[in-house]
Amino acid sequence: MQAIRSKDTKPEWTVRRCLHRHGFRYRLHDRKLPGRPDIVLKKYGLVVFVHGCFWHGHDTCRISKLPKSNRAFWLEKITANQKRDSRNVFLLEKLGWKVWKIYECELRTAADRAQSLGRLLCFLHQRHKAEYGTAAEAPERYEAVAEELPNYGKS
Repeated sequence: MQAIRSKDTKPEWTVRRCLHRHGFRYRLHDRKLPGRPDIVLKKYGLVVFVHGCFWHGHDTCRISKLPKSNRAFWLEKITANQKRDSRNVFLLEKLGWKVWKIYECELRTAADRAQSLGRLLCFLHQRHKAEYGTAAEAPERYEAVAEELPNYGKS
């Protein structure tokens, strides 16, 4: 487990690049906040966690399947991770932050990326009444997210 990275993972970079390209500036891994969120958008009152499906027990994903060997250990570990995540979300919400979670499976294909990152961008723009133009142009702009990182799901 030493080789598993907790920072600067490929899914995290995907989200960071998208936010930066769309003009959003952020801080990384703020130690002052519970859970050290991956991305902190202080201006918007939003923190973003980019979770690995296996490590955080994403229920609706095939990546989060438990290994056949040493099942008790893995079940205990992933359950503890989920409890810690829910505690951190509760504390952040008590502090007035809006919490956004993105799972690794939501960034695998271009279509999934466009959908999940598009929702995040829409939320951020609505949060501060920023507009890209008419309502008819907005969906086309968010669909462009799919082409930003074409090589992500191919490794």
